[in-house]
Amino acid sequence: MPNREIHNELHFVPLIAPIAARTDNTAIVSSIIDTLGYNAAEFVLVTGTNTDANATFAVTVDEGDNSALSDAAAVATSQLVGTLALASFTFADDVECRKIGYIGTKRYVRVTVTPSGNDSGNIFISGIAVLGHPATGPTANPPQ
Repeated sequence: MPNREIHNELHFVPLIAPIAARTDNTAIVSSIIDTLGYNAAEFVLVTGTNTDANATFAVTVDEGDNSALSDAAAVATSQLVGTLALASFTFADDVECRKIGYIGTKRYVRVTVTPSGNDSGNIFISGIAVLGHPATGPTANPPQ
């Protein structure tokens, strides 16, 4: 049974907004997340019921100091908590969550999910960025 409060320690930002079914192999690029004022970042992906029978989904994470990520570079594995392989998923992973943490030093971060083999069905993916260990608190409610 939970006995500790985290409500005032976490801030949530939309990462990948839910949309109607995706029906091709176009990369799904998240919002750019500004980590200013937070000392922890976790990215959570949520799958829906995916109807394509052979699709796979590779996850990558980019970082940079430019707010538009014009300087984007792939995050080194030493700056991730968890692995890109564990954050990735297949058509069989219906209604599941995947996560990947970021401990790098860049201010801006984004996640890309790249489908392959999505040739005969619908895929549903959404996500949220969870920022924690704020420099000042409590975090805003509702999140802004």
